[in-house]
Amino acid sequence: MNLTFLAQTPLFRGIAPQDITAMLGCLHGREQSFSKGQLIYGAGECVTAMGMVLEGSVCIQRDDFWGNTSVLDSVQPGQMFAETYTCIPHEPLMVSVVAEKPCTVLFLETPHMLQVCSNGCGFHQRLVQNLLSISAQKNLALSRKIAFTTAKTIRGRLLTYLSAQAAEHKSPSFTISFNRQQLADYLNVERSALSNELSKMQRDGLLTVEGRQFVLKVQEENLL
Repeated sequence: MNLTFLAQTPLFRGIAPQDITAMLGCLHGREQSFSKGQLIYGAGECVTAMGMVLEGSVCIQRDDFWGNTSVLDSVQPGQMFAETYTCIPHEPLMVSVVAEKPCTVLFLETPHMLQVCSNGCGFHQRLVQNLLSISAQKNLALSRKIAFTTAKTIRGRLLTYLSAQAAEHKSPSFTISFNRQQLADYLNVERSALSNELSKMQRDGLLTVEGRQFVLKVQEENLL
């Protein structure tokens, strides 16, 4: 196991590689590999081990009664999944976790993380603090997404999202991390409808867009 890599992840940040080895024993850490498309966790399961992607990637998805699948997130190396559910005993998963590509996952037993370490592990408190920080950041990301998708119209969702991006970059000119399809999925709209609305917003003088690069504009009448 690459301890140097683990020491750079959000969960083990601030913990030396040699100390991570002892902690993995306390947390009953185990590695497991999965092939592309293989189910890691299924909706309805109650799980006790959170997962950290070491190699490859996994996707978080929701499947409805009729077999339609919605991809909610992609988890990359160093990132976690299922940590919220494993903190709540007997809480069934509302989503499924599937290998997006061949991957290796490190599973850690959350109950052992939340209890006082019988071995007197000196970095246990730091680990719990890191876990709380990860959970808080994910909650903030979810809150932002809810805010961006509250508007009923596509233009309303775009205005809210792009305004937040401008504020984050402290500039009306910025580059977003999403491509057009990813942005459509994030805002929960159709890609073609999103592209049409962006074209209309350009014609209306609200912005210019080229690929992932945006420049927001203030219409002259708003300055009067």
